[in-house]
Formats: sequence, structure tokens, C-alpha cells
Amino acid sequence: QVQISESGGGLVQPGGTLQLSCVVTGSPGSPTTIAWFRQTPGKKRDLVAHISPFGSTIYYVDSVKGRFTISRDNVENTVFLRMTQLKPDDTAVYYCNNLVQTLPWGQGTQVTVSS
Repeated sequence: QVQISESGGGLVQPGGTLQLSCVVTGSPGSPTTIAWFRQTPGKKRDLVAHISPFGSTIYYVDSVKGRFTISRDNVENTVFLRMTQLKPDDTAVYYCNNLVQTLPWGQGTQVTVSS
């Protein structure tokens, strides 16, 4: 059974850095495109970034371009999101899933950017 586990969130001051990790276990077959999403209370999950199976294609939403970096380690079944120059607007619960959001959702990891 596929399971997703996100970690690495926390409280950070504006301008700070965090690195999130997403571990996907139990997924049969070849690697797939994995995406990071984020959600604030009362709103839908929004796409933040995604990375193709072997990292050749990467996408970022405009609001995080130049600040966030997505990467992956297929040996460890892990996708990372390094977030720099964090802003209060980045505060959200961060989740990962495949791009079409068909895997069971993990618990997410809370990122709070505040002074």
C-alpha cells in the first residue's frame, strides 16, 4: 500500500530557510512525477512545484520561482523542497502527491513564517 510522509516543516522567521522531505513508500513500478502542494485554512490545495521521474523537467508556480528548489533521490524514494527567502505568505501545510493527486494523502507538514 502506498504511503506518503512529509517532514521538515517548522516555524521560521521571514527570510529564513527550510527543507521539506517527502517519502513515498509502497509505490510499484517506475518513478512518477511528484508534486508539492500547499494549503491554508479554508482554501484548496495549490500546486507549488513538480519534478519529473528523473528530474529532467521541473515546474514552479510563479510565486516561488527563484526561492524554492525541488529535487529528488529515487534510491531513497524521497522528493525534497528547499525553501529559501521565506515569506509570511508561504505559511501553509505542505503536502506531496503525484501530479494528478491519486495517491493517499499524507499528514502534511506545517510551515509557519513569522517574526
